[in-house]
Amino acid sequence: MKKTQGILSYIFIILGAIMASFSVALILLPNDAIDYGTAGVAIIISKLTGLQLSLWMIAVFLPFLIAGYIFLGRSFTIKAAVGSIVYTLGLVFFEHILFELNTEHFLAVAFGGAILGFGLSLILRYGGCIDGSEILANIIVKKLSDKTGRNYSMTPVLLAFNALVYLTVFVVIDATAALLSLLVYVVATSVIDHYTDHFESIKQVTIITQDPDGIISDIKRQLNKTCTIMNSRGAIAGENTTLFCYISYFELSVMKEIISNHPGSFSTVSTIDEIIR
Repeated sequence: MKKTQGILSYIFIILGAIMASFSVALILLPNDAIDYGTAGVAIIISKLTGLQLSLWMIAVFLPFLIAGYIFLGRSFTIKAAVGSIVYTLGLVFFEHILFELNTEHFLAVAFGGAILGFGLSLILRYGGCIDGSEILANIIVKKLSDKTGRNYSMTPVLLAFNALVYLTVFVVIDATAALLSLLVYVVATSVIDHYTDHFESIKQVTIITQDPDGIISDIKRQLNKTCTIMNSRGAIAGENTTLFCYISYFELSVMKEIISNHPGSFSTVSTIDEIIR
């Protein structure tokens, strides 16, 4: 069962990457709009230099992928690498496809942004990533959390990164491209939020278990996180322990693996908008 779920996760990541590359290559770029995040950076450099977009995609994303391996682990990096490779190959393939969406720029960009958002939703939902800005935001949040003991949302980092991207588009390309690209961001992130339940927000994982010490030890060792402990009682299972842990979206896949290694544990995940101290 676990092996089947692992295979399915890669299938959905590949499907999402194909959808994203289709949207960027055949809808967004022909209509003077660009992707956001590090993909947007690669597109800007490609437009300015005239060199092949796929090469810049690899060059821009690779440092973030290496950083992801160092700070976020091997499992995440493999999925991110698979997604980025398929996305890049998809760009190369779709660039040679004759396709024209005969409609207004506004409608084309809105439609393309929705396809992009759905593709990215599949990638994020199954533990992958093809955008270095999300890796950067997660690393910054992780470092801040480790240093201060507080939980932070990735939203400010992502907004700041993309604000710089769109400002650059405005300055070096033109205002129309910047505004159309901003529309892509709004539409795509709206779709992503709908299907991933605000992936940039803090996640509360509630775990009901009879093996609290083992789970707490694994969480501390693999995620460098701590837990709040509460004694509880089930109507059937009897005495057990409830653990509360706060993590980022990109740490969910590791948390799920930890919980699956402790049979009999039950968990739920919810989104936290704000933590007041």
